[in-house]
Amino acid sequence: MMKKLSLLLLLAVAASISLLAQDAPNPTLNAAIRKHGMEKSQVMDIASWVCDVYGPRLTGSPMLDKATDWAQKTLKEWGMSNVHLEAWGPFGRGWEFSHFEMHATAPNYFPIIAYPKAWSPSTKGLVSGEVIYLQADDEADLEKYKGKLKGKFVFLDTIRTINEWFDAPAKRLVAEDLLNMANAPAPGRRPDRDFNRLGGFSFNQKLFKFIVAEDPLAVIDRGFKGDLGTVFVSGARADEGRAQDPKAKVIPQATMAVEHYNRIFRLMQKGIPVTLSMELKATYTNPDGMEHNIIAEIPGSDLKDEVVMLGAHFDSWHTGTGATDNGAGSAVMMEASRIILETIKETGIKPRRTIRLALWTGEEQGLLGSRGYVKDHYANTSPEGTIQSIKEAEQSKISGYFNLDNGTGKVRGIYLQGNPGVMPIFRAWLDPFKDLGATTITLQNTGGTDHQSFDAAGIPGFQFIQEPMAYSTRTHHSNMDNLDHLVADDLKQAATVIASFVLHTAMRDEKLPRKATELKAGSN
Repeated sequence: MMKKLSLLLLLAVAASISLLAQDAPNPTLNAAIRKHGMEKSQVMDIASWVCDVYGPRLTGSPMLDKATDWAQKTLKEWGMSNVHLEAWGPFGRGWEFSHFEMHATAPNYFPIIAYPKAWSPSTKGLVSGEVIYLQADDEADLEKYKGKLKGKFVFLDTIRTINEWFDAPAKRLVAEDLLNMANAPAPGRRPDRDFNRLGGFSFNQKLFKFIVAEDPLAVIDRGFKGDLGTVFVSGARADEGRAQDPKAKVIPQATMAVEHYNRIFRLMQKGIPVTLSMELKATYTNPDGMEHNIIAEIPGSDLKDEVVMLGAHFDSWHTGTGATDNGAGSAVMMEASRIILETIKETGIKPRRTIRLALWTGEEQGLLGSRGYVKDHYANTSPEGTIQSIKEAEQSKISGYFNLDNGTGKVRGIYLQGNPGVMPIFRAWLDPFKDLGATTITLQNTGGTDHQSFDAAGIPGFQFIQEPMAYSTRTHHSNMDNLDHLVADDLKQAATVIASFVLHTAMRDEKLPRKATELKAGSN
């Protein structure tokens, strides 16, 4: 019996040593990755092309098409293979604006900081009219505004109180933050949507349909956050459906800086009429309604039929140049691919699996590009987009997907998306980068970006933990989302860590472990 126990113990130890040996980071690869990532970085030059030259990159816009052409050309020049576009859609019509201005003209003149919402149509030249505040809590309240909105600028929001900043809006993660992440339990099942609570949303739909039918000059809001000239802007609403739908009826809409909105509102509270002038020149684009993801590869060797993916969304909103959201992530993932190419040249060590870079579009409208890619390659979906079964032949060949989309902050670790099997592997790969501040592994997930499209299809999909910086408070979806708010040293560090993760995933004997899933195999 003792001999049997000793043999079992030896076998267990041997298995552990084999696992540790497989996932021990290759010092030769990491040395080359560090050199090309930290000492010979091109990440800020890439970001400048993406943002300064080809920003913003609204999905469906001509500027996104130009950025896409540049990205393909650049990736080919670096030596990446199979550089191509993959269509998804239909998305609907695109949009761009070529001129916008807004002014207060009475009771006295002052220029206004404001931005049009994407997919707002042009005004009929320079239009002028009085501001009216529409206050309605239910359909009965709307009746008193019938026939009174035409030729007016409609305010929908009340005053928002502004608090002065006594603390810096930007911050870094401290040891306590990282410890809490590391100790957090695995995420629970996402709760089902509570349709009993949709009454307010239903009235908002009816409210906007009423407003569009009344045909005011424009609808103006002031956003729920932002001050000191920072304006957070997204897309316009239609009378029903999506503003991207070619048949949807959309009226001009804009978001105003909160300080200017509040001033006008206070004047109206005093019984003083306010008149605005506004001009918007905008064009609907993208007549075929289709959009495209950018795909490029570094070929593998003995396991070339298997794939490791890295990606970021390439599209942005339209008021800034899409720097922290998500020129930063796109530049880092392009740079990580370049670092891997240079590492292969220097060391002569080729990846075993094929490495595939993806730059997604349509993320801002609901992860549309990555969801379309997963649908085409890895899963069968319902007409509504819900994954019903997997395409086993292709899905079984992808080891994992790595994503970056939380601003300019350096990588401090990685979210495991509730997958405990990868914990010892990622711990081994993070350890060489402790000196660069990358230390933390958490079972938790971060939401709202493209790794979730892969996770939903049973594929190991991961987003990296990043420093928050001033992402939510100053840049994300705002007019201040410009290259000036990218931190070069952080992006260098992120590209270096991610290049190592991707290349080591490509070198493993086995694919990354997968968590349990209820998805079933289906026909391709």
